[in-house]
Amino acid sequence: MSADDPKTLVSTAWLAAHLKDPDLRILDASYYLPAMKRDGREEYNASHIPGARFFDIDDISDARSDLPHMVPSIEKFMSRLRAMGIGDGHQVVVYDGMGLFSAARVWWLFRLMGQMDIAVLDGGFPKWVAEGRPIEDLPPMIRDRHMTVRRQNHMVKDVTQVSAASKLQDAEIIDARSADRFRGEAPEPRAGLRAGHIPNSKNVPFTQLLNEDKTMKGPSALRAAFESAGVDLSKPAITTCGSGVTAAVLSLGLTRIGKTDHALYDGSWSEWGISPTLPIATGDA
Repeated sequence: MSADDPKTLVSTAWLAAHLKDPDLRILDASYYLPAMKRDGREEYNASHIPGARFFDIDDISDARSDLPHMVPSIEKFMSRLRAMGIGDGHQVVVYDGMGLFSAARVWWLFRLMGQMDIAVLDGGFPKWVAEGRPIEDLPPMIRDRHMTVRRQNHMVKDVTQVSAASKLQDAEIIDARSADRFRGEAPEPRAGLRAGHIPNSKNVPFTQLLNEDKTMKGPSALRAAFESAGVDLSKPAITTCGSGVTAAVLSLGLTRIGKTDHALYDGSWSEWGISPTLPIATGDA
């Protein structure tokens, strides 16, 4: 796989070279946890890559669910993206203000909806700015564009499916949270959640897939990160995290090493950790 792949990951140099392509659409999907004390939309309004639209992960979600930013209905996804001027025939590049954090969630969501021409900007907005590339604070001109959605149901798992995988161990459940949260030694950032992890899951903190500059490691290093955590890559995989955001970084990493049989647990620990009837494990087991 080449370093630049418009279906997974592209460099800042690639984006700069294609910035004026008529069918390129750029999304700023910056999202932050409350403890980070940052506001993605506010930062977007102050400065963004030229032509970028703001993708609000919390808004473009299932408002009927009590869980955070769950997958929206097909109709809501289509209408929101059409209003943003994004549709069939567009090459989309998505980035975030952390480097590589929430952008992967939007990449995964597009793929779930059958839109495969989307890539994450490697290193995100921090790398773009550090290289002195152009920024602006103007909203883009929007023209409606029809979008065809074909939801890929195999790419997402619900709590029943994850519970079965935990018991049967016929798929690898890979948790992207930090090691201390996985072991149950650190408090969860959301109130009411128990500490620990899904039994028989493996821990690959999403940061282990990134270089110091928040770009994604190469395929061999990615594979080593999964294997060193005890992940059997011959099995199907289910990625999970706190609320389905950084799990998508693992999904991106798995795709970059050529693995196709993986899905994301949308409810993640926000759902599993709050249910008193679901088993939990602590420590490294």
